[in-house]
Amino acid sequence: MDHSGHGMNMDLPPFTLGRGLELSPDPFFLIACLAALALYGWGVVRLRRRGDSWPVGRTVFFVVGVLTVLLVMCTMLNDYGMVMFSVHMVQHMIVSMLSPILILLGAPVTLTLRALPVSGRGRKGRKGPRELLLALLHSRYIKIVTHPAFTIPLFIASLYGFYFTPLFDFLMGSRVGHITMMVHFLAVGLVFFWPIMGVDPGPHRPGYVMRMLELFAGMPFHAFFGIALMMASQPMVEAYKNPPASLGIDALADQNAAGGIAWAFSEIPSVLVLIALVFQWYRSEQRVARRSDRAADRDGDKQLEDYNAYLASLRARSGA
Repeated sequence: MDHSGHGMNMDLPPFTLGRGLELSPDPFFLIACLAALALYGWGVVRLRRRGDSWPVGRTVFFVVGVLTVLLVMCTMLNDYGMVMFSVHMVQHMIVSMLSPILILLGAPVTLTLRALPVSGRGRKGRKGPRELLLALLHSRYIKIVTHPAFTIPLFIASLYGFYFTPLFDFLMGSRVGHITMMVHFLAVGLVFFWPIMGVDPGPHRPGYVMRMLELFAGMPFHAFFGIALMMASQPMVEAYKNPPASLGIDALADQNAAGGIAWAFSEIPSVLVLIALVFQWYRSEQRVARRSDRAADRDGDKQLEDYNAYLASLRARSGA
């Protein structure tokens, strides 16, 4: 495919990248990431100014999640990803599976709901940003796009539908197409992991066991995808069949490396999500236990007294 019409070549060590794609740093992702960090910081500052606390851990998770997107999309990695399948696969795996988990652990929706002011006072029928966000969260659209029957097939189709069809080569042929593809991967990752993580409010609140089942329902297909690339006897993706000679790499070997990355990376989000779910489960049980203790304090351990009375009645009947 000839990309000479894009206008500019860039000299990158250790080879000359002659595809004419100005992608380092990518201005779209740079602006989007900086805006996300600024808005999140605004929300945290707003809460603190009115005396409300916000966990530092959530801020750290969100910042690190956004920085991972910056790392793969706004550095030299993005340029190499245009000509090396293995580097592109690193980008894909991070943007679709690592960044979404970290961002969601930062609870951006919860922060937004707490930071936005309640609107509509004195203005009948008027809804502010907070009310509109709540309406969106409870809308039929969000219920559909976050349901496992939609998210799991979408998560799988994003792999096989892109890489094993002409769509991938078409998108790789332009800067806009490349951005569109990476935004899609990030969005799919966020939608897939949102109900599984369960940190932010949403229309679906499955139990912890069900969340784990949803996680494992999608992960094996990543492994199968990676194995298919590793086992292939010839390059399968047109965009990477002819890497620059100055790179000194073989297209098939690079594809095999990409498959190994996809296969190995499927384990990373599984471990991260499982750790997060176990921690949430533990904290949930602790909260239930504390509520039970407070209830017992209020009613004078009435449940325990009733149970002891029941045991005493059993002993009395057995001794009669």
